[in-house]
Amino acid sequence: MDSIRIQGGMALQGKVRIQGSKNASLPILAATLLVGESSLIKNCPRITDVYSMVSLLKSLGCSVRWQEAGIAVDSSQVRQALMPRDAVRGMRSSLCLLGALIGRCAEVVMEHPGGCVIGERPIDMHLSALGRMGVEFEEDEKYLKAFSHGLHGADIHLPFPSVGATENIILAGVMAEGDTVLYGAAREPEVSALCRFLQQCGGWIEGIGSERLVIHGGRRLYGTEFTVPADRIVAGTYLLGCIGTGGSVFLEQAPGEEMQSVLETAVQMGGRIYGSKEGLYIQAPDRPAAVELVTAPYPGFPTDLQSVVLAVETRGKGASRIEERIFENRFRIVEELEKMGAMVELSGPGSALVHGVETLRGTRVEARELRGGAALVVAGLMAEGETFIGGCPYIYRGYENIGRDFRELGARVTSV
Repeated sequence: MDSIRIQGGMALQGKVRIQGSKNASLPILAATLLVGESSLIKNCPRITDVYSMVSLLKSLGCSVRWQEAGIAVDSSQVRQALMPRDAVRGMRSSLCLLGALIGRCAEVVMEHPGGCVIGERPIDMHLSALGRMGVEFEEDEKYLKAFSHGLHGADIHLPFPSVGATENIILAGVMAEGDTVLYGAAREPEVSALCRFLQQCGGWIEGIGSERLVIHGGRRLYGTEFTVPADRIVAGTYLLGCIGTGGSVFLEQAPGEEMQSVLETAVQMGGRIYGSKEGLYIQAPDRPAAVELVTAPYPGFPTDLQSVVLAVETRGKGASRIEERIFENRFRIVEELEKMGAMVELSGPGSALVHGVETLRGTRVEARELRGGAALVVAGLMAEGETFIGGCPYIYRGYENIGRDFRELGARVTSV
């Protein structure tokens, strides 16, 4: 089903359970390659990116089975590190297999990874860091080949806290001889989840959650059971959807402790938020208040939710300024929102001024990437009349069933 149909204009009410984290599941599944035994990864979301990762692991020789409790992965039979072209091309997160396969097989052959078109996202940091650990590379326009005659620890300074580069360094570092000290590490909760999984497998990593990680390599890893945390980006999407449409919702298992910048922004927009161990309760304003927003690496406001804020503020009171500092193509959604009556001024690739309007009108729009697609769903919920959203396979890369979840909150959403 490639499209979503929304009859908008309804305030959201009720509760919905938040799925497991996409951005934690993928590197953890990659890390099962390092174990060489069976692991059970619980609470993995049933999304297309996870299905693609499962296919990749199978193609490498893993036995992978979906169970009621989670995904069971046995990597004991992995012998080769050639990744299928089609799976890698459409999946940027396949890049996290680079560090894992170097650690397990000492070599990798892969096509340059794909994914959403939200910016250049160069892999230079990955290659430079792994190079300091003894990895050599050969590449051309299509293929990337990596091999090592022995991984070793190193001192590595990242010029930017790249999540992907941090994860690759961790995955290679736990298999290297000696210690790897990483400065400028990404602090995202999903990186911490990967570290906790490896700790449960017998790894030793110091400084989890900080900018300085010490990865003690060369320890034997063994299988374990691990529960993936709830997805803070999905929770933020539904929270902001409530702010935009009005009403009140309870987000069961929403990880409020990982969402402080999002919660602060939602309060600035007029939301009233109550947190507990069970989740988050949100009461929305009649219309969102205007905000000044700048995206930043964690613990700053996540770039993955910038598009949703922009969509919500198209009906805000006054003018909101949004600065995108991570990915330069996050404003591709603006053209689609303008079809719905939004008023947005772009100042270069990284700045938008959003003038709130009284009413959005439903129409046909097209999702061009994952998070922008989710933002269009939120815009459709806010709009008067009927909205058709095409390109929904992008959305299904990160949301188990966004239509079902919003229906549980009283929205009129169907897949077509």
